Amino acid sequence: MALRLVLPDIGEGVVEAEVVKWLVAPGDEVAEDQPLVEVMTDKATVTIPAPGRGRVVRLLVREGEVARVHQALLELEAEPGASPTPPPGGRARVPERAEGPKPEAAPPPAQAKSQTGAKPLAAPAVRALARRMGVDLATVTGSGPGGRILRQDLSAPGAPARAAGPAAPAGHAPSPPGPVEVVPLRGVRRKIAENVARSKRTAAHFTLVEQVDVTELTRVKERLAAAAREQGVKVTFLPFVVKAVVAALKRHPYLNSSLDEEKGEIHLKRWYDIGIASATDQGLLVPVIRRADQRSLADLASEIERLSTEARAGRARPEDQGGSTFTITSLGALGGLFATPVINHPEVAILGLHRIRPTPVAKDGAVVVRDVMHLSLSFDHRVVDGHVGAAFAYEVIATLEDPSLLFLEMV
Repeated sequence: MALRLVLPDIGEGVVEAEVVKWLVAPGDEVAEDQPLVEVMTDKATVTIPAPGRGRVVRLLVREGEVARVHQALLELEAEPGASPTPPPGGRARVPERAEGPKPEAAPPPAQAKSQTGAKPLAAPAVRALARRMGVDLATVTGSGPGGRILRQDLSAPGAPARAAGPAAPAGHAPSPPGPVEVVPLRGVRRKIAENVARSKRTAAHFTLVEQVDVTELTRVKERLAAAAREQGVKVTFLPFVVKAVVAALKRHPYLNSSLDEEKGEIHLKRWYDIGIASATDQGLLVPVIRRADQRSLADLASEIERLSTEARAGRARPEDQGGSTFTITSLGALGGLFATPVINHPEVAILGLHRIRPTPVAKDGAVVVRDVMHLSLSFDHRVVDGHVGAAFAYEVIATLEDPSLLFLEMV
């Protein structure tokens, strides 16, 4: 019996997903619930299992392509007597009996057509390289799709000699192109690229950089961390930063907003879901601390540890992704002196944390060594005026420099 695996209704309003990675190939025998394919939505990466035992007949969607909910992804020849079971929740229509003519294999990517006398097909980088090498592209046979000229075609055996022209000065002959590894832009990396590009195109970024003396905060954190370890909780600086940020957001609501350009409306959020940017093997993910204003320091510490651990392990849950109202990103030990963080669209501000360094500073008329950290804050100037962004920044700094102020924000 032939079955088709379709993209299930994953919920959360998801209507499509990108096929990131096939875990099987045509001809493979699969067991029930065996992972078949990884797909990525706007919220998370999800693995779809086999609906029953059988043999893979064909893959109907290529890696990197986007499929709609209930679109067929794979054709499976089920074993006699196998009874595929849909996933829990009742939403997904995974197995589907194949009827009528069998679907054709996924078509090859659209190929650029070249016509006689038309401009040779080649990427801008290849054209630039050809100019440096003195190669006339009209005389080169391309080995890429649709006759597209690739880098290696310029130095392939039998490639045409350079067009006549002045000889290059001795010692300045162009180097032959080296090997190139092509990495498809897909999955999380493609989503990151789309999001930051949209943010840079739309938000009018401006960045404020300031330093903060966290000497007292370091002492408080170390004392609390020792007590928290006995309860199995790992305390870092981030819970304190989240508390300081939420306190400042309450007094500066335009920092906790988004801009609806089509309607010409600023939406002030009356809740505080704080995104914590986390570096993973897949790229930068932003799991979210829900209702951060209602959590204690210990609760924040536990939630941050859970979210970062699951993100690094590739197990980030859809409900932990998206919908943040403000984002904090940390470069950790790499630090850097300062940066210009890109706002997490559709938010209007982001806080970047840098490495804590022993630094000589003037205090009470003397030069002393203190623990100093730089903060980099980017704002969307369409919503946040410069003095508002600065006032927000200095409220966060004041709380971090005097941790006793955090008692006012205790839950």
